[in-house]
Amino acid sequence: RIVTLIFGILQTLIVLRIVLLLLNARESNDIVQFILNASQPFVAPFMGIFNVPDALQSSGSVLDIAAIAALVGWTVLEAIVLWAVNIMRREPV
Repeated sequence: RIVTLIFGILQTLIVLRIVLLLLNARESNDIVQFILNASQPFVAPFMGIFNVPDALQSSGSVLDIAAIAALVGWTVLEAIVLWAVNIMRREPV
């Protein structure tokens, strides 16, 4: 449960980051700034993975490609961790 909670909070932060940037939220707002700053360390490892800009911009709206890659990456890592935990919890036959 703890693993799911931690990854759930992380995934929520990244999804909020994607939505806020798409909606062109004011980065001077404290809540927006907190979400962007809190999610940045988890998105940073995924920057530059693809041969496209990390963010696509159109009239103020930003599609953060690195954040989408981070969301997928952290979800895959969560699945691997949950799989490993379930193997360790099994009783020998």
